[in-house]
Amino acid sequence: MRINFERSLLIIDHYLCPMHDSHLHHNEKHLKSSDLLTDIVIGMSDGLTVPFALAAGLSGAVSNTTLITVAGIAEIAAGSIAMGLGGYLAGKTEQDHYSSELAREYDEIENKTEVEKQEIRDIFGKWGFSKQLQEQAVEEIARDKHKWADFMMKHELGLDEPDPKRARKSAFNIGVSYIFGGLVPLSPYFFVPDAFGALKVSVCVTLVCLFIFGYFKSKLTGVNPLIGGLKVMLIGAAAAGAAFAIAKLIDGH
Repeated sequence: MRINFERSLLIIDHYLCPMHDSHLHHNEKHLKSSDLLTDIVIGMSDGLTVPFALAAGLSGAVSNTTLITVAGIAEIAAGSIAMGLGGYLAGKTEQDHYSSELAREYDEIENKTEVEKQEIRDIFGKWGFSKQLQEQAVEEIARDKHKWADFMMKHELGLDEPDPKRARKSAFNIGVSYIFGGLVPLSPYFFVPDAFGALKVSVCVTLVCLFIFGYFKSKLTGVNPLIGGLKVMLIGAAAAGAAFAIAKLIDGH
């Protein structure tokens, strides 16, 4: 009896997930990272660290908090634009790469049909399918060139179609995250008139925020959250400490 492609997909699912047997049930928890989460991590990590180091460095050389806040705001503005532009270019590159590969797949399906069919067989062969099921899979997939191209993009090249608005969203998310992150170490300088006193408050507030940020980022990515939080905090502390020491050294104190 002919086994249709829908049943073949069920067999694939059973083959890849053997623990779905009726007598063995459990809930698996896996992280499904989102583009938004990635953008926030990129923007916040730099936003918390770079202005923190800049403010610390300036605090080691000058006592005027107004100068530090002006320089800090300028850095946050420039940094958010630069980071946002980087996110936009990365998103556009991803879209262009996908479009280029998709066009190539359509061309190969049209002009190298048998080669592409053999690649389908190879994919299902790696999954442990019999020759019969491989042929049935080829027959079903090859009926629709669009689905065929999508199948090859995902299972041969490992590419998923990107969100067409991804570049703009990424630029906005990273830029805004950088601004919010940068305002954390800079905020004490708005309220404390003495630069060194503001630096002390900034260090305490920023290190706590870096630890919290690293903790939750590590928890989401499956890393030990305490170790992850400490690593992020120590990196920020090292950057700020180095900037402060260099400023002091250059200033001659």
